[in-house]
Amino acid sequence: MDRTKKEFLFEQMPISGAVIKLAVPTILSSLVMVIYNMADTYFVGMLNNPVQNAAVTLAAPVLLAFNAINNLFGVGSSSMMSRALGRKDYDTVSSSSAFGFYCALASGVLFSLICTILRNPLLSLLGANSETSEATAAYLLWTVSFGAAPAILNVVMAYMVRAQGNSLHASLGTMSGCLLNIILDPIFILPWGLDMGASGAGLATLLSNCFACGYFFVWMAIHRKNSYICIRPRAFRFRRDIVFGICGVGIPASIQNLLNVTGMTILNNFTAGFGADAVAAMGIAQKINTIPFSIALGLSQGIMPLISYNYASENYQRMKQTLLFSAKIALGFVLCVTIFYFFGAAFLVGLFMDNSEIVAYGARFLRGFCFGLPFLFLDFLAVGVFQAVGMGRYALVFAILRKIVLEIPAIYLLNALFPLYGLAYSQLVAEVILSIAAVFVLLRLFKQLHSIKP
Repeated sequence: MDRTKKEFLFEQMPISGAVIKLAVPTILSSLVMVIYNMADTYFVGMLNNPVQNAAVTLAAPVLLAFNAINNLFGVGSSSMMSRALGRKDYDTVSSSSAFGFYCALASGVLFSLICTILRNPLLSLLGANSETSEATAAYLLWTVSFGAAPAILNVVMAYMVRAQGNSLHASLGTMSGCLLNIILDPIFILPWGLDMGASGAGLATLLSNCFACGYFFVWMAIHRKNSYICIRPRAFRFRRDIVFGICGVGIPASIQNLLNVTGMTILNNFTAGFGADAVAAMGIAQKINTIPFSIALGLSQGIMPLISYNYASENYQRMKQTLLFSAKIALGFVLCVTIFYFFGAAFLVGLFMDNSEIVAYGARFLRGFCFGLPFLFLDFLAVGVFQAVGMGRYALVFAILRKIVLEIPAIYLLNALFPLYGLAYSQLVAEVILSIAAVFVLLRLFKQLHSIKP
């Protein structure tokens, strides 16, 4: 996509067309990523070994912690890049991309070292016990000790490619790694292949992330003349405006993700007290619930460049129309998903594990999760707007409210009132309140913007 076409996309293309062009590839890549994440659970589940399945579930918070770095340098740099594009400040676009890339690389290497050195305390923190610690450690070896840097880099590069309007290529890069992972999983996991169990799932993940990184490096080399992205070492420098611009959005987004990891870890620790079957069932329900969750995230990320660009260029009406169009489409879709999940919960969980007790647990968990989905979509769209326009503080406040003030206390309370099954309803409590707050904050924001420029 040359520079003239990029400007047309951001400034003149009909809202519906611009949203579809930017958001649909992002949503599709999010779905493929969900399928690839579910592939680990599915193929490990075919072993009918709750310990191996529990290992993938217990390790999930660590892999989610990657998103803290992804959000810091991916969300932060992409927001900075899109706003700079709206101002026609192309030097800042290039410098922001270099800063995000090299900081992400360094952070990935450091993350690997810390997790490897502190492996035993980490396993205890995740809720692994004598029964599940060996399998969990084997999975973490490939995905974290060797795989943190490529896992982080391929996501950050996708954010940067998407920030300049190349949403399709950003998604193709991500999906290429995901599809490779789906192909490799049965070969590495199942007895007819290498019979590595959860460890094989981790190795497949490592190789697929390396492949995705390779895609982006090749794409950047081919399109270097028409791209604003720059990852040359000499472009990396600590410019005050870039550091503060990226960190102002990225740090709140990173903290938001760390709080999500904290919430999941607490949830898994509570569930672990009810045995490996309950942990495996919770993991399956969480995986299934990530499908609409990732669609919400994909839509929010997909429209971010459009909102950032028009915010910076002071086209607030186009910015508002983008959000309203996206909200209408999202709510219609998620209501259908909620109904389907509620009535089809047992069938969906049964696809992953042929165990009647795990299916019974998982179906009740999934029904609890699905009620929060409509409110989650509204919350995600609001946080996406805050990140797009540089209002990192609002995103941070929402993250603190969601986890520390609402969801984590709800986990303790609901588990006390309704042991085990109450855990799945903590998200609903948080998202109902946050969605109401999101509507009020967005209305106030647009009122302020229109008072600045009618």
